[in-house]
Amino acid sequence: MKNSSILDRRYLRMAQIWSENSYCKRRQVGALIVKDKMIISDGYNGTPSGFPNICEENNVTFPYVLHAEANAITKIARSGNNSDGATLYVTDSPCIECSKLIIQSGIKRVVYGREYRLSDGIDLLRRAGITVEYLPLADDEKE
Repeated sequence: MKNSSILDRRYLRMAQIWSENSYCKRRQVGALIVKDKMIISDGYNGTPSGFPNICEENNVTFPYVLHAEANAITKIARSGNNSDGATLYVTDSPCIECSKLIIQSGIKRVVYGREYRLSDGIDLLRRAGITVEYLPLADDEKE
């Protein structure tokens, strides 16, 4: 178990680094999907392909901005891989819409590093029997 905890922290740190690719100013979120100790997909929040890399205006996020989890899951759909039994590492707790995608994608475990004000996504994941673990990111541990 100690080794998986070390790996969990490493993958979560990698998701945090990946979040830096996001053009969103209000909140940068990163996600990795890992299966058999191999990263099979990644994502960060941002606009759909072909849209300008502008995520918000007047501190309001555009409704078409994709969440990091959705980007990682849809990237799997376009590859020859699948996420059955995988673990999703995401910097922020998933919203309810992303949680639905997580359930449908076959991901069995979610590790996240920052809590969001709403817990309905986490509640739905647990209700679906998905293992959910909160592992505070290094910045949050200091607070």
